[in-house]
Amino acid sequence: MSVNNETKTTKSKASKEMPKTFLEMSRVDVKKYIKKRDGANYLPWVACKKLLHELGAENVYFEPLSTQSGSSLFMTEIPFTDKNGVINRCYEVRVKIVIDDLTFNYCMPVMNGANPVKDNSMSQQRVNNAQARAFVKGVAMRTGLGFSLWLDDDGEEDDEENLSKHNILKIRERFEQLISSKMSLGLTIKDICTKINVDEEQFAMYLKYFGLLDKLEKALQKV
Repeated sequence: MSVNNETKTTKSKASKEMPKTFLEMSRVDVKKYIKKRDGANYLPWVACKKLLHELGAENVYFEPLSTQSGSSLFMTEIPFTDKNGVINRCYEVRVKIVIDDLTFNYCMPVMNGANPVKDNSMSQQRVNNAQARAFVKGVAMRTGLGFSLWLDDDGEEDDEENLSKHNILKIRERFEQLISSKMSLGLTIKDICTKINVDEEQFAMYLKYFGLLDKLEKALQKV
């Protein structure tokens, strides 16, 4: 699902001249705008837009691109099922980014932290979040602004080996998605419990353990 980038050349209307090179833009300090989510740093799209205007850009915006059917959510033609039985179509969004005389497209997978969003947990909010992230990362890749946020992220890190990324509550979410996928096949909680040889009370208790372990981990971190 490749996207062809295009550059549109017109006369810039900005009253202040922006840095001309990628390296100059990458040196712009964005630290005071950085936020944290799930332990990772990110630059909010509103801060990215504000910085571009402060640097001299007059016209800055992004627009979601749509499929031929009018959807802002792009996906593979054929669905596939992962090892946990959860269906996924490899979803992504695409946006058009305009910064004065520069116009280009950028695409971004719909992610929940480090995990791809799948059929049973897709929402309009996650689509909207992915579009905003596509704007910020597209700006970084094309202009250099905020590029330092990705210097330690080459996209090839083995998440299974990086224990710091295995948030307990995210594991519970994965567990709940697996339950949902089984129930979408017509199974009830009682059916699931019978098949895995536990009673419903035990099953509910296991789900509570995730919250208890999360509290225990946070307490240990403060020691």
